[in-house]
Amino acid sequence: MAIILCENCTFLCLQPWSLLQPSEASGALLLIMLGKVSFNLYLLRVRRQTVCDSFMGYFSISLAFFDLVLLVTMSFISYFQNVMFWGVYLTKYHICLLAQITAFSYGLLHYPVFLATGLDYYFTITHTSKNLTMGCSSLYAFAATFMWISVLCYVLNLPGSTIGLDVNHYSSAQQCPFYISSQTYWLSLGMLFITCLVLVLCWTEVRHTVRSVKVMSLETETVFFFPYVPECSQRSCAKHLLTRLLICFMGTWAPFLFLQALIILLGAQIPAFIEMNVPWLYFINSFLIAIICWVRRQHIRLREDSWDVDPFVSWKYCFVPFNCQDANEAQKSIAEIVDC
Repeated sequence: MAIILCENCTFLCLQPWSLLQPSEASGALLLIMLGKVSFNLYLLRVRRQTVCDSFMGYFSISLAFFDLVLLVTMSFISYFQNVMFWGVYLTKYHICLLAQITAFSYGLLHYPVFLATGLDYYFTITHTSKNLTMGCSSLYAFAATFMWISVLCYVLNLPGSTIGLDVNHYSSAQQCPFYISSQTYWLSLGMLFITCLVLVLCWTEVRHTVRSVKVMSLETETVFFFPYVPECSQRSCAKHLLTRLLICFMGTWAPFLFLQALIILLGAQIPAFIEMNVPWLYFINSFLIAIICWVRRQHIRLREDSWDVDPFVSWKYCFVPFNCQDANEAQKSIAEIVDC
């Protein structure tokens, strides 16, 4: 029975771990990746197609592609194991090794993707258009590609460590360790804390707004619509807008918020190659859009060429009638939407 070791690239010095037997991992990993790829493709298919391009959109597509490549590679190794291929003797331990490299790579990407997406929306959300220039599209594609190449180069050239099945660190060479990323934990904790904090600060506004909110169908999509114009100062209007953004975010992602809270409370150890997925990326995407919309609220203007930047949430209805010049225009905008 062969044991595959890679001597110049590993994360054995990093904690914590999730352990599987390679004999168990071979079948389990294929089933997990099949489910993950299917869910990724389904979510990419059901999202709204009339949205503006963004870095998160490009990265989500690249993640789905890498997951598909990983599934095909694992299936190939599983089918042709115990044979020579291009001078390499394939065994089920290669599946474990490939999953380890993937887990470590995915686990390092959460912070960079979060920061890059936040910066992208901060500078573009005030002038987003569906007719994105070829230069911006190329920039997003280049940024996503550069991020993947950088993290893979870092993982495969990490000095002083070894990815693989190291008999010197484990009582049995049959163990297959998977990296558990701490980045997901702290991002989830931070987003849950901010969401709960806003909910507490805006609780009175939330109660009054929820009573008046209408769930409407506009242009084949379901949206939350807030039909009244609050008579308020600039400060209280900002608080009311924050309330609207919170309601839209929680109304769309409440099940995922509950799941994240449950994972944190139970201290579940989930391998990093599972935690990095398309639903998680779109959850982060909606959270960042809500934050940037509130921060840049004074610069955002609704336009006919579409202001949509989220595949699942129609944030522009949170701003009606805050972008109108006067009360008559506000009431006219509301009437037009209600009559649709």
